Amino acid sequence: MNYIYLDHAASTATRAEVHAAMEPFLGERYGNPSSIHRWGRLARNSLEEARERLAAALGAKRREVVFTGSGTEADNLAILGRWRAHQYGGATGQTGSPPGSTRATMVVSAIEHKAVSEAARQAAREGAELVVLGVDEAGLVAVDAVLESLSARPAVVSVMWGNNEIGTVQPVPAIGAACRERGVVFHTDAVQALGKVRVSVSEVACDLLSVSGHKIGGPVGVGALYVREGVALAPLAHGGGQERQLRPGTESVAAAVGLACAAELAVAEQEAEAARLSALRNDFEQRVLAGVPDVAVNAGRAPRLPHVSNVRVPGVDGEALVMGLDLEGVAVSGGSACSSGSNAPSPVIAALRGVARTEANVRFSLGRTTTAEDLHLAADRFRAVVARCRQEAAAPL
Repeated sequence: MNYIYLDHAASTATRAEVHAAMEPFLGERYGNPSSIHRWGRLARNSLEEARERLAAALGAKRREVVFTGSGTEADNLAILGRWRAHQYGGATGQTGSPPGSTRATMVVSAIEHKAVSEAARQAAREGAELVVLGVDEAGLVAVDAVLESLSARPAVVSVMWGNNEIGTVQPVPAIGAACRERGVVFHTDAVQALGKVRVSVSEVACDLLSVSGHKIGGPVGVGALYVREGVALAPLAHGGGQERQLRPGTESVAAAVGLACAAELAVAEQEAEAARLSALRNDFEQRVLAGVPDVAVNAGRAPRLPHVSNVRVPGVDGEALVMGLDLEGVAVSGGSACSSGSNAPSPVIAALRGVARTEANVRFSLGRTTTAEDLHLAADRFRAVVARCRQEAAAPL
């Protein structure tokens, strides 16, 4: 069977160039970057070079990049770190609001990744007032709704750049500009956006931005948070003084080098790869819409990430559809990989106006290795699996 992997938004293969860049730090260059001897100094130099390269890829300054263990950790540090610094102070080397200051507001969209939405709920358990911005049928946040929320001077506003399930690209430049004008800290989760759309903190007014390695051909287990100079954060863990005392623990030099290499490649290839993926996705969706009755593309008319296609299928059980495709050699997702094992409706799909929660929703996500032939075969197999699932659902018990 010709196996077809269409779950690149969950994780994509580490690139050969990244493997090569990391290899020395998995062998002879094993020093701790906090040590002052020769091995430590070599590791420190390599770590700071990786920080410099990643910063350049993001349009940031070197000292504004904090390495983390994942995109999820970067999101949590942005949301909870900002809330705690704002409400209680305590950010090392920086100043937050004084202890005992008035209750702060947290503003997030209804379609955030769980790394943001759950962190925001934790802030609410700690005393924050949580404001959740709704979205329209395409999953778009209204800038006017953001503007209205700013009257409370939130500790942070968080709206993701590109959604991991339906691909909607939010009006991040306009939201960031509104927050900057009113002196409100703005965070955006750019984990899916980096390498797919142009992402540069020198061009967009954001204060905090999260990225991850394994979504862009880098290794699993590394992410980073851009922290604009002057923005106060409190650490989530305590111990050493690494990463500006915001993320204690010995840094993985290999992972940092891999993330920097992957980011450089993704940014350099972004425009050409986005055009290629958009064309492949559009052709795939046309084949699906023409071949499968009563299906629709979620957020199909909205600005979308080029590699994500989320298809809505009435009359079919979502889990059965995903498993049926797997048996046919096609790897897809029913939503975010971080929600695997849950039978609850996707919060992202539930937030879309006019979309029934009972319909199956399947995410096809493309990557560097995806070809037109892959997608032609996937569309044919999808049509057959949907027909079989519908037939089984209609059969008398």
